Amino acid sequence: MQNTELKTLAALAAGLAVLPFALQAGGLTYTSAVDCVLLAMVGLGLNVLLGQTGLVSFGHGAWYGIGAYTVAILQVRYLPDSVVLPVLGAVALVAVASLAVGALVLRRRGVYFSLLTLAFSALCFTVAFRWTSLTGGENGMGGIERHSLFGLPLDHGPTFYAVVAVIGLVVAALLLRLTHSPFGKVLLAIRENEVRTRFVGYPVRRYKLIAFAISATVTGMAGGLAVLNHRIASAESLSVPFSGELLAIVLIGGMRSFAGPILGALFFVLFREYLSMVTENWLLWFGLVFIAFILFSPAGLAGIWNRVWRMVRPEADRAAAMGARSTPPEVGEFPSFLQRADRQPLVAEGVSKRFGGVKAVADVSTTISDQGVHALIGPNGAGKTSFFNLLSGMFAPDEGKVRLGTRDLTAGTPDVICGAGVARSFQITNLFKGLSVRDNLLLSVMARDPARYAILRRASDLDKAQRETDELVRFLGVTGMETALAEDLSYGGQRLVDMGLALGSAPRLLLLDEPLAGLAVAERDRIGRLIRAVGDRIGVLLVEHDVDRVFALSDRITVMNQGAVLIEGDAATVQRDARVHEIYIGSGSEALAAKVQPTEVSTEVTLAVAGIEAYYGKSHILSGIGFSAHRGEIVAVLGRNGAGKSTLLKSLIGMARLAQGEVTVAGQTIQSPVPEAMARLGLALVPQGRRLFPGLTVKDNLMLGRLRRGSEDAWDDERIFSIFPRLRERYMVNAELLSGGEQQMVAIARALSGHVRVLLLDEPFEGLSPAMTEEVFNAILKLKGEITILIVDHNLDLTLALADTALVLDRGRVSHHGPALPLLTDLALRREKLWV
Repeated sequence: MQNTELKTLAALAAGLAVLPFALQAGGLTYTSAVDCVLLAMVGLGLNVLLGQTGLVSFGHGAWYGIGAYTVAILQVRYLPDSVVLPVLGAVALVAVASLAVGALVLRRRGVYFSLLTLAFSALCFTVAFRWTSLTGGENGMGGIERHSLFGLPLDHGPTFYAVVAVIGLVVAALLLRLTHSPFGKVLLAIRENEVRTRFVGYPVRRYKLIAFAISATVTGMAGGLAVLNHRIASAESLSVPFSGELLAIVLIGGMRSFAGPILGALFFVLFREYLSMVTENWLLWFGLVFIAFILFSPAGLAGIWNRVWRMVRPEADRAAAMGARSTPPEVGEFPSFLQRADRQPLVAEGVSKRFGGVKAVADVSTTISDQGVHALIGPNGAGKTSFFNLLSGMFAPDEGKVRLGTRDLTAGTPDVICGAGVARSFQITNLFKGLSVRDNLLLSVMARDPARYAILRRASDLDKAQRETDELVRFLGVTGMETALAEDLSYGGQRLVDMGLALGSAPRLLLLDEPLAGLAVAERDRIGRLIRAVGDRIGVLLVEHDVDRVFALSDRITVMNQGAVLIEGDAATVQRDARVHEIYIGSGSEALAAKVQPTEVSTEVTLAVAGIEAYYGKSHILSGIGFSAHRGEIVAVLGRNGAGKSTLLKSLIGMARLAQGEVTVAGQTIQSPVPEAMARLGLALVPQGRRLFPGLTVKDNLMLGRLRRGSEDAWDDERIFSIFPRLRERYMVNAELLSGGEQQMVAIARALSGHVRVLLLDEPFEGLSPAMTEEVFNAILKLKGEITILIVDHNLDLTLALADTALVLDRGRVSHHGPALPLLTDLALRREKLWV
């Protein structure tokens, strides 16, 4: 890391030395060279927000203008013989003002933050333009002198350039160090996943405020030096268009690259200087170039260079892809930092929470021990995840208290609660997907390090954090995959890292929200052993629908129903309770499978697939896939994690790039599927995770699924209610307030409400209680024989019981294609074909 920094700074110093001579050879002056350095400084400062933190400021030019006017006013009116003191005054004023303004505007996120910065810039421009007595108004403020610095005549162009270049190099060195520092790592985490950053223990708003002040201060310094360069302060530097130019510099250069803003500044100055000699409308052409970059090279000039480099050395990409797809080794030795002596129980007393008119949690009282596995089970909609969210700080209870030992956590924020010793995983994997596996785990561990705010230290120099990250890597069994991006891991690998993010906080109590959901049998066994190993040393609160493993793993079980505690006790006590069987356990997989009667498959081919080759980026995921499905037939798409099952469904609907092959639906052949076209042909995907339209009712979700209202094969509400009777009662309810099982019903019903011919189901049973699984199973069973269905799910017994045909994938190729019944009844054949 240190060598990389030194090489970068050496290259930058060489560039600064050559720059004025190169520009002079092109007919430009030292003034243009200074502009280039100063705009590069601004770009690097703005990139701290835009590229590193993910905050889009539409008014960053305001700080440039404030710095410029501060230097002008101080020198002209108060310090006529000084250069240093006005610049230092500008830096100090911008630093203080940016902290005050940042504390205000950072109370809002996303577009509201951006609009507030835009309003701030417009306000500053108006003040400068109208307050003639202070700023000179539309004429600006002139009379600025460079004088000398330590005997060096700054009026001499080369001397002034050298001073500015040295300042620029120092600023660049500091910002480069920031990118590799603990503070910089946290900014990247905020950019990737702000919510999870809070839940691993970081006070996000504080980090964003410091980043905002650093970015503004660097910009203000550049503005102050720009006044010395041009000897006049103008209101134009405060204007919204100028802020847009600064954004364009960063985006054209490449906002996620340290070199990007530097390249963008050089490009901007050259474009402006040369094109303005030809036309006064140079900014129009610059706007067109900016649009072209956004459309064709969003990663900017730095991205173009990276693509060229990957063409020269493609083996690096292949190695990364292989590492991401590899199978993790077994669980390693328990980390020493997790063996805490200061264990304390978590106590909930009379906790209640309402969402609108729905009481999600009703007077829940329980104690989670400081050691052992405590399971929280119940049907979908019982209030388990809501109770989880109250314990972890996502929401505050309306009534009741939450204590960890003697410490009151009732009104605690996620970072405070995590710091106190309560960490959680998420039902849907919630990672820093654009960061490596090791950086994910390091971020969690580093939240406990006193140097987590350090800007001038390298994260790689935090020996204790690095050592504990190594322990966590070995314990989770992800050794050899540390450099892979989290988003490139298999689903099982992502589940492990998600749990690792919670463990890295060294919690007294670990909250696990459905850690086994969507996993194959071998992965369930492996993570089950990991959970038990953790529970032997600290407290674990587990929400999980795999009741067999819950009963096997748990020391104590709490059953919830309709927001309240139904029963609490050991596994034997809960298993014997008739109420638990009635509301939760249901018939079981074997009983459900026995309901299915053999059906005769139609000879009419609804879907035909031939020679599919599919890619994610440069990774070759599917190779030579071909099969056909008949009207009313259910095809089970099987295989281990990473085999390409979900990619096959996404390829059929057009969500994954199809390099070769064709898809034929109802006689119409498509070689380049796109989602909207495939949907109109009659393909409907129910994705993993449901992805309903948030904030809309069940009725609205169904309405938006109707592509051709009034067509013969469109499903009306009554027909949908015949499949999902429960939705009649939930028709006008906000979809966000439904249980997970009810949301799954809405997702399938929304797909059916179009003129669906082929229904693609990706993990329809994931995260469902046994009772709700039975309802969804019965609904799919009703559809058998009516429409063609492709189903991907890790519950092999239910999937094979429903299916007429099994399509087994292995490493992106079809390894078996035949009747589903033999795989259902012959376990030896299943092990042979599926490796389970």
